[in-house]
Amino acid sequence: MKTKIREILKTTGKLPGDVAALADDADLYNAGLTSFGTVELMMALEEAFDVEFPDTMMNRRNFASIAAIANAIQAIQSENV
Repeated sequence: MKTKIREILKTTGKLPGDVAALADDADLYNAGLTSFGTVELMMALEEAFDVEFPDTMMNRRNFASIAAIANAIQAIQSENV
C-alpha cells in the first residue's frame, strides 16, 4: 500500500524532492506538500484505493505522512467491510 501511495504522491503531490527518499513518517508538509496538493492527492487516493475520505478525516493530520495516509485508508477500508 505504501508503495502505491508513494507513486500517487510522486505524480500528484508536486513535491520538490524525491518522494522515494522520504521516510514513511516524514512530514509531507515540511517536504513541500501544499493545501492544493493535498486535495489533488486525496482525489487520486480515493480513485486508486476505491475509497472516499469522510469529512471527519479531511484534516492535515491524516495527510501528514505516508504512514498517516496508509492508516487513514486502512481505517476507511475496514469500515466498509
